[in-house]
Amino acid sequence: MGDVTRQPGPPAQVARCGWAAGPEMTIRYHDEEWGVPRRDDSGQFEFLTLESAQAGLSWNTILKKREGYRRCFAGFNPEKVAAFTQRDVERLMKDAAIVRNRKKIESAIANARIFLDIAAKHGGFSNWFWGFVDGRPVQNVWKDMREVPATSPLSDAVAKEMKRLGFKFMGSVIVYAHMQATGMVNDHLTGCFRYGRVRALSEGG
Repeated sequence: MGDVTRQPGPPAQVARCGWAAGPEMTIRYHDEEWGVPRRDDSGQFEFLTLESAQAGLSWNTILKKREGYRRCFAGFNPEKVAAFTQRDVERLMKDAAIVRNRKKIESAIANARIFLDIAAKHGGFSNWFWGFVDGRPVQNVWKDMREVPATSPLSDAVAKEMKRLGFKFMGSVIVYAHMQATGMVNDHLTGCFRYGRVRALSEGG
């Protein structure tokens, strides 16, 4: 990762976070999704599934396989994924469209069941998740990518609770990445064109 860089693309010649200097799909993800507050359970489950699959891999690898995951994991429908059986695990182990790691596949199914349990108890998984910040995103003010942490006391606390509830592949690093992706924290650099826009979305959310 680098600092803010100027790159072509809509909007033309804009300053972006340095990590978005990759393929077009990465730039589009940065420009349209990363950091936008997700308060819907479907979006939360999608990113939980993708983030847990990322463990030990690059995010670009997962972005390339995102549509494969969407197809293989029932459009990221937690009710359908929670009903997967061992036969589904074997089927998915043969599908090159996703990361064919048995433990990750099995954990995604188990996580879906815990996800639904939390949703039932709290009127939605998103309600539970956003409760850690009283519904208000953390607005960071990083100027340099070297300032952006891999974890935080907040992600430590959330990961500890998720582990207690039985989630797999959800350590503090993965949880912090999930918080960044779904807008619980705004980690766009202050010089990035998305920083103010995401902050405005957050404050209006």
